[in-house]
Amino acid sequence: MHFVAALDRVPEMRAVLTLFEGVATGAADGYGRMAGKPAATLLHLGPGLGNGLANLHNARKARTPIVNIVGEHATWHTAVDSPLQSDIRTVAANVSPWTRTASSPDTVGADTAEAVITASQGQVATLILPADVSWTSGARPADVDADAEGRAVDADRLQSVAQAIRNAKRPAFLVGGRILREPALSTAAAIAAAAGARVIVETFPARWQRGAGSPVVERLAYLAEVAQVQLADVDCLVLVDAAPPVSFFAYPGRSNAVTADHCAVVDFLAPDHDIADSLEALTDALDLDLETVRPSLNQPTTPGRPIGRLTAKSVCQAIAHTLPENAIVCDEAQTSGTSLPTLTAGAPPHDWLALTGGAIGQGLPLAVGAAAACPNRPVVAVQADGSSMYTIQALWSMAREGLDVTIVLLNNRAYSILNLELGRVGARRGGRRARAQMDLSQPPIDFVSIARGLGVPAVRPMSAAALVDELNRAFAEPGPHLIEVEIPEVLRGWQKQVTPHVLRGLEHLPLRAARRIVRRLLDY
Repeated sequence: MHFVAALDRVPEMRAVLTLFEGVATGAADGYGRMAGKPAATLLHLGPGLGNGLANLHNARKARTPIVNIVGEHATWHTAVDSPLQSDIRTVAANVSPWTRTASSPDTVGADTAEAVITASQGQVATLILPADVSWTSGARPADVDADAEGRAVDADRLQSVAQAIRNAKRPAFLVGGRILREPALSTAAAIAAAAGARVIVETFPARWQRGAGSPVVERLAYLAEVAQVQLADVDCLVLVDAAPPVSFFAYPGRSNAVTADHCAVVDFLAPDHDIADSLEALTDALDLDLETVRPSLNQPTTPGRPIGRLTAKSVCQAIAHTLPENAIVCDEAQTSGTSLPTLTAGAPPHDWLALTGGAIGQGLPLAVGAAAACPNRPVVAVQADGSSMYTIQALWSMAREGLDVTIVLLNNRAYSILNLELGRVGARRGGRRARAQMDLSQPPIDFVSIARGLGVPAVRPMSAAALVDELNRAFAEPGPHLIEVEIPEVLRGWQKQVTPHVLRGLEHLPLRAARRIVRRLLDY
């Protein structure tokens, strides 16, 4: 409460009220990704931190700078085990490498400064603030120098990576993290082109600057069997600010590796390395002349205006057809959005924020934070129905703050991704009780009424052409808008092409035939 009261004395800090801690932590993630500096959450004791844990998990995977300020009972009150007493440090340790409890007013300033500096290095930092430390006088602010330069790549590592690339017949760069922002992405693409390497983007990028004029790159597939075909002939995979690729889940009788046995995986960049200097050093180590290299760029292309009925494909086509320049796309579309990345490759330049940690309920809060960080840019939240219900309260914060967010709510009345995985793990499918756990049709969820009840204008177009009109209207008007689109369960289309039998058979097909199937899957 003392922190809240202090907001009136520190007008430089913007306070955004959310109705649930999971929205606060997801919004901090969106803000940190787009602003490139820490956002702060204010959470109420251990249970409040627990409520926000899922989106802090996503933020940790995205290496987003966040400072959690978690209130705690007065130091002399913790011993009585009152109802809200818990072990906050143990809870925080799941997502926060840096955790500290402020022991007295004398330490609060320095503790906070260290938390900000730590978070600025791409981490979640958690400062636990006991009530009596807050209300006791004597605290003094401390200076924060969060602009520490990244370190240079070790010379031995640099030479080892360069030698591995030179020795490879079919090298590839797996790029992620800070590399997916300009000018780093264009530089990495130029190095790869000069070295004869492919460029592949990690499956779930934290922030990817893409669209017309950006380098043509692949994206590593979500399905392990498809990714294995993508990487089948790669004999040297260079990790450029990316983690080693593995399958999202384990499956009975199958390897969790997506690279071939003969592929050498070499780690080039760590999170604390300086990007520009490191890429320049690799260019010199490979003796490349980037002035003569012209990587392929995505040309401006706009899909035609869709007509007819609403399907997952026509919805994605409508979004790509209308996407405004400099938009920020928060992608939690799940199975219904599989064609959207391909359709927007040549769209006006935009940023793409993905579900980095796989913990659903991220999309709407992420949009809150992105819109707060970039008030002059349109934000598009492409949101699946099931995962939206985890943090639907974010709509109220959008309305309260007047955030320019357009939500496309993809309502197929099912957890389609779970239906897909049910078959892939080898479980028997088809039983009435099992199907019921993936079904959201009874009772049907009325997202238009929910949005209006939370203060966000909402519509439900009934055709692809009407959807285009509503998107154009939402992009032209300030403030939040929700567009609910009712579509068939996309899994039926996937089942025709992505059955476990077909996926298992990919490894036995000639590489050219397997790749032909993979291209169809990635464009579906």
